[in-house]
Parts: sequence; structure tokens; C-alpha cells
Amino acid sequence: QVQLVESGGGLVQPGGSLRLTCVPSESIFNFAAMGWYRQAPGKQRELAAIITIGGSTTYTDVVKGRFTISRDNAKNAVYLQMNSLKPEDTAVYYCAGRRRGSADYDYWGQGTQVTVSS
Repeated sequence: QVQLVESGGGLVQPGGSLRLTCVPSESIFNFAAMGWYRQAPGKQRELAAIITIGGSTTYTDVVKGRFTISRDNAKNAVYLQMNSLKPEDTAVYYCAGRRRGSADYDYWGQGTQVTVSS
């Protein structure tokens, strides 16, 4: 069974930075795309950023210019660098993977909490 393991969450002050890491239990090349989603208390889960196997990236408007998604094929990992964090970025962040030929993100990590507060 495929597992996606996230790490790197925590408590940070507004304006601070965090880097999230996602490591799948199988080759990252088995996924056509990997993404970071987030869910704030009382809200629906939303997309933060996506990176395809070819390296193309997509960001939701509210994180553009502050967040950067990247992948390290040698380390079999996907990262989300989050800068200039705001209290409204507080959420559980989930790593997700989409297989080639699939329209859906079928594989999800357990989530890592990010709290932005002074």
C-alpha cells in the first residue's frame, strides 16, 4: 500500500518560513503529479500547489509569490517552501499523488499541522 509521509509542520510567527517534505513509499516517477493541499478549521480542503512529473507547477492565487513547490528526484521527495507566512495559512497540509492516467489524486498523506501565530 502506497504511503505518503509528510514532515516539517509546526508553529511559526507571521512573516516566518517553513518547509514541508513529502516522501512517497514508492518511486516518485510513478506519479504523474504530486500536490500539496490544505484544510483550515471549518473549511473545505483546498489546493495549495501542484508539480507534475515534468516539473510544471501550479499555485492557488493566495499562495503565489510566497510558496514554492519543488521535487528532488534523487531523494524521492517533494517539498513545499512557505515564506511570508500569514495567520490565514494555518491549516493541516496534506501531500497527495496522482497516478498516470488518473484524473484524481488517489493517494494522500496523514497531514502535518502548520500554525501561524504570534
